[in-house]
Order: sequence, then structure tokens, then C-alpha cells
Amino acid sequence: MVRKPPDLNSVDAMIIPGGESTTISRILTSSGLYTSLLHRIRENDIAIMGTCAGCVLLAQDVIGSNIPKDLHVLKAMTMRVKRNAFGRQRESFEQPINISGLTDPFPAVFIRAPIITEVFTDCQPIGRLDDQIVAAQQKGFLALSFHPELTNDIRLHHYFLKMI
Repeated sequence: MVRKPPDLNSVDAMIIPGGESTTISRILTSSGLYTSLLHRIRENDIAIMGTCAGCVLLAQDVIGSNIPKDLHVLKAMTMRVKRNAFGRQRESFEQPINISGLTDPFPAVFIRAPIITEVFTDCQPIGRLDDQIVAAQQKGFLALSFHPELTNDIRLHHYFLKMI
């Protein structure tokens, strides 16, 4: 568990889970982890996988309506993300998607999920739902619009471990 800045010293990688991006941002800021993570990101000294809300926090820019003023993103990946792009929680769904590097489709679970609307420089889309980007990778960062932890499929976790 990483709860305070000194906890980061013992990790090479971390996962920022789904949840509510503003709440996670507030916790990162109030605990001092936000500043410590920014430093590790700038030094290219940590790998991060962000799922759903974590995807939002990895973005350079967040778009959409009602973006809270106290949402502090890590700007780890040169991508633009739209929060809650698939609607409210009742519009949640599961959809198999193709991910670059995986031979079979991945059973992606979308819950109030963001969409990666644009990628820049060396940020690469690695998964799409129809024509929308739902997975991207840049250096040691992996952004997923969906919740791989809600399935029994651990291939994306293995994918992330190979990135470290």
C-alpha cells in the first residue's frame, strides 16, 4: 500500500485504480503523494497503470462538462481524456476489445468510463472500442478506460509487469 510519500521509495510501479478521479486527486494532494508522484514521473522513475479514474489522472488534459477545479492530473501521458464519456453508472457494460500485444480479445468492463479522445507525441493507442481509444501506452505508463481487475483475465496486468 502506498499511502504517504515515503511509501513511494519502495516501489518501481503502481496502479491507480478506478473510482472517482476528483476524490483520488484530492487524496493524492492532501497526502503529499501528488508532488512525490510528479517528481518520480518527471525523473522517469516509476511505471504507472491507470484504470478508469486512474486513466483520467494520467492524462495531460481532461475535457467534458463539470470538470472540478480541484482535479489535479499527473500529466504523465500526452493524451486528452473525456471523463464519464459512456454515461452514468446504469449505462455500464462489458465488451470484448482487441488490445495490441494480446492474441485474443480482452473482456473490458466499462463503468462511467472515460474515453481517450486524442493522443500526442509518443503516446500510442493500443485498444479501441469501435473508433474510440480506450487503452493507450506511453513509456512506462498504461492508461485503460475500463476495469481489468473486475475480470478473471490477468493478461493486462502481465502486460504492465513486462513494461517495468
